[in-house]
Amino acid sequence: MKKTTILLAFVITASFFTSCKNGEKATAKINKENLQKAVSRDVEIKKGTALISLDKKVYDFGTVNEGDIVETSFFVTNSGKTDLVITRAKGSCGCTVPTWPKEPIKPGKTGEIKVKFNTNGKPNRQQKTVTLTTNTESGREVLTIKGSVTPKAKK
Repeated sequence: MKKTTILLAFVITASFFTSCKNGEKATAKINKENLQKAVSRDVEIKKGTALISLDKKVYDFGTVNEGDIVETSFFVTNSGKTDLVITRAKGSCGCTVPTWPKEPIKPGKTGEIKVKFNTNGKPNRQQKTVTLTTNTESGREVLTIKGSVTPKAKK
């Protein structure tokens, strides 16, 4: 038992001496480029998140005939202190097609999100959404278009 304890102590001591490889310091292993990137990233984070302000969240297109294409624009203003990035805009169905600014929206600037809704095959009351994926605190915004579609006359 005594020999096992001495052997174990020797192995532990030897591992301490060999783990420090010629006295190399940990600070010498830091990549300076990564450190500079981290500093600039931290400055951006301290500015705060982007904030989105919308001219409207809901558009009521009223009453249209089936087969009409309804178009509207939602204007988004970046009221935050860092660039607003919209990474994705997805309609709730294939009949609702959004187009959005792919470039970041600078603080204080406004961008336009255009939405087209094809009413073909969509009679009666309709409500569709467009979900924006953004770099805001909530990470998403939902826009809504709604209205009534007069069905085509049956032949």
